[in-house]
Amino acid sequence: MRRTLISAACAVVTATTVLAVPASALPNQTSGQASEYVVLYKDGVSLAKARAAVKAAGGTIVHENTDVGVATVRSTSTGFAVQARQQGALDGAAANRVIGRAPKTAKVTKQFAVEKEGRGQTTGTTTARTSKKAEEPLADLQWDMKQIHATAKGSYKVEPGDKRVLVGVIDTGIDGSHPDIKPNFNRALSRNFTTDIPADANGGEIDGPCADEPDKSCNDPADVDENEHGTHVASTIGSPRNRLGMAGVAPNVSLVNLRAGQDSGYFFLQPSVDALTYAGKRGIDVVNMSYYIDPWLFNCTNNPADSAADQAEQQTIIKATNRALDFAHRHGVTLVGAAGNEAIDYTKTNIDETSPDFASEPGEKPYSRTIPTSCLSLPGEGKHVIPVSSTGISKRKSYYSSYGKGYIAVAAPGGDKYDTADQKLNDKAGIWAAYPESIARERGELNADGTPNTPRVVRSCKAGVCAYYQSIQGTSMASPHAAGVAALIVSRYGKRDRANGGLTLAPAAVRSILAGTATATPCPPTGSYTYTRYVKQADGSFQKVVTTHACEGSKSYNGFYGKGIVDAFNAVRR
Repeated sequence: MRRTLISAACAVVTATTVLAVPASALPNQTSGQASEYVVLYKDGVSLAKARAAVKAAGGTIVHENTDVGVATVRSTSTGFAVQARQQGALDGAAANRVIGRAPKTAKVTKQFAVEKEGRGQTTGTTTARTSKKAEEPLADLQWDMKQIHATAKGSYKVEPGDKRVLVGVIDTGIDGSHPDIKPNFNRALSRNFTTDIPADANGGEIDGPCADEPDKSCNDPADVDENEHGTHVASTIGSPRNRLGMAGVAPNVSLVNLRAGQDSGYFFLQPSVDALTYAGKRGIDVVNMSYYIDPWLFNCTNNPADSAADQAEQQTIIKATNRALDFAHRHGVTLVGAAGNEAIDYTKTNIDETSPDFASEPGEKPYSRTIPTSCLSLPGEGKHVIPVSSTGISKRKSYYSSYGKGYIAVAAPGGDKYDTADQKLNDKAGIWAAYPESIARERGELNADGTPNTPRVVRSCKAGVCAYYQSIQGTSMASPHAAGVAALIVSRYGKRDRANGGLTLAPAAVRSILAGTATATPCPPTGSYTYTRYVKQADGSFQKVVTTHACEGSKSYNGFYGKGIVDAFNAVRR
């Protein structure tokens, strides 16, 4: 799903209000170090009472989303969260992040190893053949589009999408200047809801010193991607057919950057809530969410392994996220999310050893927890979300993709670089999509003449303009394929949106068509897939890795594929 990098610039929108409610004498000891919290207002309570309650608990409101009653609060009080939970007008408080701390020691943030598989590999080459005249130049690399029939002879011929359909990418940003994104990028509606931070509570670098960035700032514009994740996702959804590079699932729709993820890949609660409510108020038709909200991979309300404070924090995350998802859904937004790269069955009891993955308090570290099915990974398991599992080039469920009957709605191509004849990594079996040139250069992946020097990056040029594309894999890559098909459905069957302009179609109708036109795919004949992978080691040798995942259900509905693999052509040809 995520662990990516990028930039941000919070914009004040009509749905939100920035306040400065000065805190009076604090009821708790002060640490001298300001921390941020996300506070949930109780349903039905007036804003005046909620704001007074925040002040009484020792907090200062710095950002407020009145649509769903969620505020970002700063406090130097060591007991703010406890005090907030005792206020009758408030429904919870969750630690957000520590602010104003200078970096002390280097910290390697967790990258999504699945997505980055093969980075740094120098052996082998990827040669991109020029495709037929009717196709984009790099279409031969796009096995994923062929799998779901998003091709010149398939869905493009019937319904390539409509510019009036708006697809929001809640991610780490979009490179709006990328030549194969720019024609469909809606700069006017794009927003950045987050601000990068240099360090966590333990003093470790998160995004790195902002002074080292090209713009010397932790606040970035809404058309920037200082990593690859959001740009890749946006390209898969809606890169245009322009005789350059490759096309997305819905090559004529409009792409809107709703940035909620930081350069480090951390996605905090308030930016996610703000992005969702903004989408609802501005007539966004579909949003893609290829991430989970930090710091908990799974949020539990009463896990005995968690402290009372951590339980309360997770309760707040669940309530606030579901409020925002409800709001977006009520306002016509179809919500699509990645199923996760943990390679686990979400409908069974699991072990989480990665949470909390961000130190909001000094000394906080991940610990092992038993996770019952009542716990939620958000937003993927939130209200109204369509969770998407990943398939490889052979259509088997990808080795990393999480799954579960009753969890997965549909499947889509996300890549599986080991879904190959020799079961060794091959970038051709990943998902190819747009890649910011600035990042390719920063990572040393381009030669002096601009040609790529790694098999996971390719280039396409037209009339002196060159664009770059990379191969990665993950359920983060599967979800935008489904979001793209959802956008085609709105394009094909949507009606005039009288409130916002453009087109609209009820999310329930979009979901029904998406699932109803998917290609039903049964569990494997043995009931499970055994994945044998030969993973390259540092010394050049290969280690054999074997895992087995069991599939439950029938051909029409099962834990690997849900209702089936999405099909762009089937979805629009009725």
